[in-house]
Amino acid sequence: MIRIIVTAIWLLLSAWLLIWVGEGLFGVDQRSSILPFRGEDTLGAPIFIGVAWGLILTFGGTMGALIPRKRMRGETHLGVGRIVEVSRTGLTVNDVPQYDLFVRVAAADGTEFISRLRMLLDPVEQGAVEPGIPLPIRYSLADHDSVEIADMNDASVREAMLDWRIQRGLIAPRLVRARRSGLQAPASVLSIRPTGVRREGQIELELRLLVAPEGQQSWEADTTVFVYPEALARVQVGSPVWARYLREDPHTVAMTIEREDAA
Repeated sequence: MIRIIVTAIWLLLSAWLLIWVGEGLFGVDQRSSILPFRGEDTLGAPIFIGVAWGLILTFGGTMGALIPRKRMRGETHLGVGRIVEVSRTGLTVNDVPQYDLFVRVAAADGTEFISRLRMLLDPVEQGAVEPGIPLPIRYSLADHDSVEIADMNDASVREAMLDWRIQRGLIAPRLVRARRSGLQAPASVLSIRPTGVRREGQIELELRLLVAPEGQQSWEADTTVFVYPEALARVQVGSPVWARYLREDPHTVAMTIEREDAA
């Protein structure tokens, strides 16, 4: 509501300034005007209105950005959103630019929809919101325009993201148990070969890893993984990664790029 009122005031001031400029440039009788607060010897009103217009332009958007998003109505579900477009809004707050993220959300019932997220992103965060990157999304069943990024520190959110990958065949069946509950250890990439298989915008890689649990003897293991093309730079020969392996079968290894905290 506040944003609507501020926008309406800014539009009224914009119209006043446009008419004032038009009358100054093209008016025949400069002594009369259709505008209120305008007289032959009055310059105070245009100056005041111009300053107010500029302040609203500068800070009105900031205020709108700081107003919390409306709470999601009704029942909410978790889904996976893939970023399809990122664009700047032109607004900055404390030198941090604001962006619109358009995401295609794969809902729990198998349907898809596109929604928008508006947020402030510093230069470090911008690299994590490139097109194609998946995000955990919490959405309202009653209003698909009401979405937010779910907290990956929440164990239920991590589980939902993992379920999504398993359901879409992005984790080989033989690796599911290791990926869900295997022991975690640092590893390094020894070799890499693309298989040519693509799925959900990701490419499949065959990897040989050197698994090196702390305080134990290291070993080599072969595995497969699907990654987004944007993440290939982090899965090269020599790259440090993480492995999840079965205690009873340490050569059954699922790879993750980031360390995963225990639920």
